[in-house]
Amino acid sequence: MPELAWRMHISAVSLVRRVSASHPLLLDTALALTLVVGTWLWEIYEPGKGRPTDALSLTLTLLVNGPLVLRRRAPVAVLLVSTGAALVYHLLGYHLGLNSMGPLVTLYTVAVQRSWVVCLAGAALVVTEWVHASVHQPGVALWSALGQSLLVAGYAVGAGTSRRLLAERTGQLAELADQLSREQDAAARIAVTHERVRIARELHDVVAHHMSVISIQAGLGRYVALADPPTAHAALGVIADTTHEALAEMRRLLSILRIEADDQDEGLYTTAPGLQSLEPLAERIRTAGLPLAVIVEGAARPLPPGLDLCAYRIVQESLTNVLKHAGSATVEIRVTYGPAKLALRVTDDGAGATGSSRSRGHGLIGMSERVRLYQGTITAGPRPLGGFEVLAIFPLPPPDDQPQETSS
Repeated sequence: MPELAWRMHISAVSLVRRVSASHPLLLDTALALTLVVGTWLWEIYEPGKGRPTDALSLTLTLLVNGPLVLRRRAPVAVLLVSTGAALVYHLLGYHLGLNSMGPLVTLYTVAVQRSWVVCLAGAALVVTEWVHASVHQPGVALWSALGQSLLVAGYAVGAGTSRRLLAERTGQLAELADQLSREQDAAARIAVTHERVRIARELHDVVAHHMSVISIQAGLGRYVALADPPTAHAALGVIADTTHEALAEMRRLLSILRIEADDQDEGLYTTAPGLQSLEPLAERIRTAGLPLAVIVEGAARPLPPGLDLCAYRIVQESLTNVLKHAGSATVEIRVTYGPAKLALRVTDDGAGATGSSRSRGHGLIGMSERVRLYQGTITAGPRPLGGFEVLAIFPLPPPDDQPQETSS
């Protein structure tokens, strides 16, 4: 039985909270009606030793408890009306034990909604009314009435203040959660933007380089198509190979956008190019008609994948610029592995576009962004004796005790 009673109590409290949250006016109306009717019945059937019940006492009881219907909308006004009517009720000598709950409930509402100053003023008013009603009861001393009034008023103020602080903290937490959600959305948008920029840079490097090679080979093939069929045939072969490689790289990049968490297709994770792919890149440039030499200095060793791809793209973009601007030129790629740095130097002796015009393109801007990403430096400009030079330097961690040589 005690457990059943406790469960019923919990269910009733939960029901009251739900009704209070969804229909506060309905709950307040029921509370005011209960206090008014209950006090009237008590006055009529259990009269006190004071002044007998009459129409005035019933009216004052209505003024004490009836305004509780509006206690959430105008708590201070309701407190003044309720407490004033209760004080008049007791001053006229009516039942001293009745009409004390209305002011107390309103004081709780004031503590929930108003500041400390208003709350303390209301508590002083309620304590005064309670002490007056209690001290005139037989056998109740002033100190006892004052202590009881302070205790009850303090409990109402404490409960209301706790409710107000809890509501304020809940609001702050909701605001913080909303702010966190907005920051997460902003961070996600920034991450998406960065990823789009990275993919756009990759696509630029792939398309610009391969299309430059294809353009030169197509022009050569058209020029010698009738006069030198074998050379034209070789140019078409280079175009086919370059196109195949460009499509493979573009497929690798675009597949990144399609990878799902449960994707098991190993073909999507093809290896990105790196410095180990310099020789095929150089061979393609040689086929395009430019003499090119690749020189590796120092002990070659594996690089972090991101840095390896970055270094490859810088060389690739530099060669693309040579194809576009240098005209007939000899190109040299020099890769230097140092104890704490990697240096890439791409030079040509072409006499095409001037250095200033060659250094204003989007490709060199993209190279600068890539280098900064890996805390490196890059310079690009004309050489004193003619031609153009691109020099990129990256910091590297100390090499292993036994550096691994890469096969050429």
